[in-house]
Amino acid sequence: MKPIVALVGRTNVGKSTLFNRMCRRRYAIMDDEPGVTRDRLYADVEVEDRVVTLIDTGGLADAPAEWLADDVAGQAIQAMGEADVVLFMVDGREGLLPTDREVASLVRKADKPTVVVVNKVESNKPDPYEFLEFGFDDVVAISARENLNLPHLYEAITDLLPESSEEEPDEAAETPEHDVSVAIVGRPNVGKSSLLNALCGLERALVSDIPGTTRDALDTLVEVPEGRLLLTDTAGMRKKGNVKEDIEYYSVVRALRAVDRSDMVLLVLDANEGLAEQDQRIAGYAHDQGKLIILAVNKWDLIVDPPPLRELPYELDDPLTPAQRRRQNRLYEKDFERQVRERLAFLAYSPILFVSALTGLGLNKVFSQIAASYGEYSARVPTGKLNRLILDASIDHPPPMKRGRRMKVYYATQAETCPPTIVLFVNDPNLLHFGYERYLRNRVREAFGLHGTPIRFVARERKRNEERD
Repeated sequence: MKPIVALVGRTNVGKSTLFNRMCRRRYAIMDDEPGVTRDRLYADVEVEDRVVTLIDTGGLADAPAEWLADDVAGQAIQAMGEADVVLFMVDGREGLLPTDREVASLVRKADKPTVVVVNKVESNKPDPYEFLEFGFDDVVAISARENLNLPHLYEAITDLLPESSEEEPDEAAETPEHDVSVAIVGRPNVGKSSLLNALCGLERALVSDIPGTTRDALDTLVEVPEGRLLLTDTAGMRKKGNVKEDIEYYSVVRALRAVDRSDMVLLVLDANEGLAEQDQRIAGYAHDQGKLIILAVNKWDLIVDPPPLRELPYELDDPLTPAQRRRQNRLYEKDFERQVRERLAFLAYSPILFVSALTGLGLNKVFSQIAASYGEYSARVPTGKLNRLILDASIDHPPPMKRGRRMKVYYATQAETCPPTIVLFVNDPNLLHFGYERYLRNRVREAFGLHGTPIRFVARERKRNEERD
């Protein structure tokens, strides 16, 4: 499991600026107005030689002072324990403010390794010593905007991270033995818990019409003819601006960890609301982790058989024959799938299931689809057949020229499964164009029937006359 590094602090201290700087790209929206964070709140970043999940949050940090004094703060402290390292950020130009002391008190009670990050210190001789009164050992002065003293911060973070060998044993010991693990993820109130209960045939998860009922990842072992499946129900992932309670914010952290430790992801969409931005973010995170993703469009019964606008004292005859209803349903499905494919082009491989947790519509296909998709996800392609395919593909459609040079593929082999990862030994890895990679991926899909799994390509340099290992 990747360590979690959480950014906390009061409003307008530069959390989003530091987040973007550490990500080496602009993820979060920055503005001088407090509480403006509205965009992506998590990303995997490299800190020296470690990969960590960095969380940019306004939950605890942007809460009003009267909330910090509320009893709910106890829940926030407990939830903060999900982070491995806390970056407590303050403003070096404004100095120490009363709100900083209130936030520091909560961070201190969480009892987690903490670095006090004094931001907006553009001077070469920063003076962060007034913040030593918080009682934390590590105090680092930086300027996120000017990229000043970031290596010192990275060193402080690395020193506090848990050892790699100590990250997984406890969690692995608590996980039941299973063949495939599936994380059920999605926005709040799309019916994840209801879907889990319907699939399990028992009330394993708490179901409520109130968004955000599930605040922890919930594991359920299910034995079906397809094998033993570990289904993990997770808290709904909201847009950052809609996360009002700190406990709900940290539920997102737990959901991300559930995705990390799963083999595949069942992304639940709401048929009534269609595809939302947060659905795209969730899918993007799982895709970046190399997870196989199945899309489950829940509440489909409301689309194909909508309730009347008002109760009638008599029954209306169905104007459509069963055959006409099936044709209409297929048209609805094709239209919904077209919208999903347009907005989630990187998930062109993902199967789309139209289901209803309430009526049981389409649920008989879920387990069989999981088994079929995982079979492709864990498939291994024979090296000889793969090389012949790549050679034929390069003859049928040669790689494009780039700066007067053309990529030459000398050898191809599958290095990993889950997802299938193909290594191409070429004359120059920089000549592999993303369009040509997509072409090769499609040829592999067609040749080996890998239509429902992501496929990764890695290009490595190899001299033409170099001996194969």
